[in-house]
Amino acid sequence: MPETSTIKVTVPATTANLGPGFDCIGAALSLYNHFQFSLLDSTLDSTTEKLKITVTGKEAAKVKTDDSNLAYQAFVKLFDRLQQPPPPVTINIDMQVPLARGLGSSATAIVGGLVGANQLAGAPLNQDEVMQLAIEIEGHPDNVVPALLGGCCLAATDCAHPQNEEEDTENCGWQICDIPWHSSIVPVVAIPDFELSTAEARKVLPANYSKADAIFNAAHLGLLVRALETGNENWLRAALQDKIHQPYRQSLIEGYEAVQQAAVAAGACGTVISGAGPTILALTNAAVADVVKEAMAAAWMEFGVKADVRAIAPDTQGAIISG
Repeated sequence: MPETSTIKVTVPATTANLGPGFDCIGAALSLYNHFQFSLLDSTLDSTTEKLKITVTGKEAAKVKTDDSNLAYQAFVKLFDRLQQPPPPVTINIDMQVPLARGLGSSATAIVGGLVGANQLAGAPLNQDEVMQLAIEIEGHPDNVVPALLGGCCLAATDCAHPQNEEEDTENCGWQICDIPWHSSIVPVVAIPDFELSTAEARKVLPANYSKADAIFNAAHLGLLVRALETGNENWLRAALQDKIHQPYRQSLIEGYEAVQQAAVAAGACGTVISGAGPTILALTNAAVADVVKEAMAAAWMEFGVKADVRAIAPDTQGAIISG
């Protein structure tokens, strides 16, 4: 067994698909899942369990504890890449990021499993190689990249002419650009008490878009990058508009329009769907963050929806390893 047989990995939640940045831009948030990996010494007893998973946290009962657990699947994937059998392991998971709410809970599991496995194997893969493997598993970069690296990240493939999404993620490299996040911009997350699966949210998207919509989003994504960097609120108000995913997904989120209008009326620059939803993210400033928070919660309550609404800081560190 290696000298270090227990590794802890703390991974931040993420908000992805920021406004016009569908499948390419995301930011880490200061809400965390914790993963502890402890190797089992199978040399002592041939009957040693190969896997034991325990989960704590508010939604622990929803997390699988067999070999279909996503963190364990990522753990195995890394050892597969090393062409080694996965060692027997105990995984303890503390869940603080709610499931199926658009806050990157699956990305935390993927990153946690890969980083934990890599450390236990003696860190044979560098950070870029771990990141590429995470993107392969997730299928797109906007959640797993900020979960691993922290901060706000824009990801673009090296492929000039990808034929399909699989080629994007499996055969292409990635250029990752960190986006400075101005200290005056405060994220407020409104997390409702209902779930929305990413698969369901993708089903409502059209197969093709018009040239006008593509140009609109390209312009607004450029503006968003500058708005986040400078804190210019006029730019931010305009930049959060989108024609690629949000117009189609709003109908899946009960009360979306009312919550959006309440946030803006309370002083927010605007709102976006966090990830695939149903969490709604408002971007505002510190002076009105509490008012925005209360307004969003009250608006959703009008629909009988209880929401956990909180002003939350961006995370700048990404996945943290401790012994």
